[in-house]
Amino acid sequence: MNAATAVATVLLLAVTLYACSGLADFGAGLWDLTAGGRERGRRPRALIDMAVAPVWEVNHVWLIFLLILCWTAFGEAFAPIMTTLFVPLALAAGGIVLRGASFAMRRDAARVRARHLAGWLFGVGSVLTPFCLGAALGGIMTGRVPAGNTAGNELSSWLNATSIAIGLLAVAMGAFVAAVYLIAEARRRGAPDLERYFRVRATAAGCAGLVLGVGTLVALRVDQRQMFDRLVGRSWVLLVLGVLALAATFLLAALGVVRRLRLVAATGVAALVWSWGVAQYPYLLPFTLTIEAGAGAAVTLRWVLVWFGVALLLVAPALVLLYVLDQRGELVEDPVTERPAPVRSAATYQR
Repeated sequence: MNAATAVATVLLLAVTLYACSGLADFGAGLWDLTAGGRERGRRPRALIDMAVAPVWEVNHVWLIFLLILCWTAFGEAFAPIMTTLFVPLALAAGGIVLRGASFAMRRDAARVRARHLAGWLFGVGSVLTPFCLGAALGGIMTGRVPAGNTAGNELSSWLNATSIAIGLLAVAMGAFVAAVYLIAEARRRGAPDLERYFRVRATAAGCAGLVLGVGTLVALRVDQRQMFDRLVGRSWVLLVLGVLALAATFLLAALGVVRRLRLVAATGVAALVWSWGVAQYPYLLPFTLTIEAGAGAAVTLRWVLVWFGVALLLVAPALVLLYVLDQRGELVEDPVTERPAPVRSAATYQR
């Protein structure tokens, strides 16, 4: 494996980590948006807050890493992607900013109406961003991003059947993974009613994801037959592994088996991401720009790999510690299982 392929593998790894973490973050925002009124949605939203608050900023570090890595190592691909897909990527960035600001404002706002508005914006941003990122990926997969200085069409590159199907699939997969993660979170916090609540939603999102996955393959076959043939020809093992892992996640959740549930769900998502990577190899932009042709200088690639190793040694232990502390419940209070103390009357204190 040469340096360019090694860096491309790191790039795909970053996409995988973001899909397994950031996508679930967005899915939690969808469930927050659809939780219902203030009283009905109070406890589901409290669980979502407790699950998301300690790690949501960390989950999106992978997107920043992904952008910087692509910019540094594969500038020949980064430039046309950013030019052609500027609209969906700008909308996705706007959704991330809107989501982060509204999430913080909702937790600190003094007025109930302001918290309600912030929660609504949080949910909208959580749907907008994965859809736009998925639509942008669809534009790349179908070869609508030309290499070189010539930009592709800024609308048809992502507003097409395949891109829309992949965008909706990203939203559905995020909702499914988030519901699965929240099932495990509800079990850990001793909230069986919320466990049942998110089990129903995981089932709905999983069924929607299955339908959208089939629709995506049909749209891709019509739109870009070469990529479809590579996907079902090269990556069929990974596709089957991903479907089986997600089916196992669904079965385990239905049976109430929570142990390793999140790991199985993440494995399914990772397998689907790698099926795309294997199908597209060796192209950065199908079918006009290869990894070798789009890579930067050899010395740049070597230093990227060196600093990736350094970052792995320094950052990985801190991330593991963060997730371990989060799972132990040592980072935030738990309003889901805690009950307010009874209010005593003045006569009680007088006695």
